[in-house]
Amino acid sequence: MTGIAGNLGRLVLSRLHRHYKITGVDRRPLHQLPQGVAHHQIDMRRKKAQDIFRTVKPYGVVHMGIMHDPRMSDKEHYTWNVMGTENLLEYCARYGVKKLVMLSSANNYGPMAGSSAYMNEDAPLMGAFAFPEVRDLIAVDRAVSSFFWKHPEIETVILRPVHIAGARLKNAPSNFLRLKAIPTLMGFDPLVQLLHELDVVEAIHMALKPGVRGVFNIVGPPAIPLSKLLSQLGKTTIPIPHPSVKPLWRAFYNLRISSFPAPEWDFLRYELLVDGSRAAEKMGFEHKRSMRDIINLFAAAGT
Repeated sequence: MTGIAGNLGRLVLSRLHRHYKITGVDRRPLHQLPQGVAHHQIDMRRKKAQDIFRTVKPYGVVHMGIMHDPRMSDKEHYTWNVMGTENLLEYCARYGVKKLVMLSSANNYGPMAGSSAYMNEDAPLMGAFAFPEVRDLIAVDRAVSSFFWKHPEIETVILRPVHIAGARLKNAPSNFLRLKAIPTLMGFDPLVQLLHELDVVEAIHMALKPGVRGVFNIVGPPAIPLSKLLSQLGKTTIPIPHPSVKPLWRAFYNLRISSFPAPEWDFLRYELLVDGSRAAEKMGFEHKRSMRDIINLFAAAGT
């Protein structure tokens, strides 16, 4: 399991270690491991990572070690995500891995004006047009998709969840919902899809079942207008004219006044809605947490 030391990784670990013997790979330290869990503080780009595959000979791999940090240099971002994943795919093929589950994102489809509502898994990944920083994330998704066809003997699963919301997560949606006063775009009120962090954990667990393979959108409760979501959160909103928002917010982000990257504003302007029926039909996945459960995550955190 890559990315085991992240906040979401630790949630997945707490679920999976009761069913599997887990070996984690993450260059970050991880303390207070559950009994029987091994952690190797190794970078997947390094040759030492291959030794783990050679000695452990894993049945399956859960790849969550994808970095999305707009503050990191493009070169570091690219090599970490793309080269690290290419190494991992090579080791999966070489050492007889039977199951590969990769956590991608529905954001790769990209929010754009005129995009069709409720896109399925065959929709093109257009996210880099408005948000160049995600090029390598799309490259990783495509690399694993290609691996799926090249190695039919390995049950490969790509999960594309909608915006994941979690009290401990530091991703853009969660950071946005933590803001005390939330800026919005004047004249825009898109429908948004959110997914509780524990439902993502459940989807990963279900993807490890024998016989599951393919690409799956993972969705939560029905989409809700942004204005209604913020009202139920009890948040103060600050309407901003959209022509000025990106330059202004880019300055805030560069000055570290905000942790919400400027390109993410397109998600507050255009709708990005995906269809999760394939996961329901083929995986048996259905979300268990409601929008109220998601809202309560942030209310309980005192935000």
